[in-house]
Amino acid sequence: MLTSRQIDLVQDSFAEVVPITDAAAAEFYRRLFEIAPDTRALFRHDMAEQGRKLFLTLATVVDALDRLDTIVPVASELAIRHIGYGAREQHYAAVGSALVETLRVGLGPAFDRDTEAAWIAAYTILSDTMLAAVREKV
Repeated sequence: MLTSRQIDLVQDSFAEVVPITDAAAAEFYRRLFEIAPDTRALFRHDMAEQGRKLFLTLATVVDALDRLDTIVPVASELAIRHIGYGAREQHYAAVGSALVETLRVGLGPAFDRDTEAAWIAAYTILSDTMLAAVREKV
């Protein structure tokens, strides 16, 4: 469970990333492919479009952090779809690392320890939810 302060930190910092969505998405995928090169093969389509989808999904999740019960079905469905794309359990940690590093670069000094901890907590909830759906499905 996230505290109201953590929710505010994630939502406020995400609002700062929205104007640089395209650059942030490119940075995210660059970092993901650096951390987990095997993930590159999972993305066969237009990466700009993929980046837009990523940030739309993030926006949905970030907006609903104070209503986690609404995120669970969406996250579970997303995880099940990603099985078909070839995503594996170890990719979730790589995605989390790439996300944190992208936010660190994009937000600069505004990405302080508390903000980083809030994002890690939020991503942990999301990835745990998704991994539970994957394990239930397979």
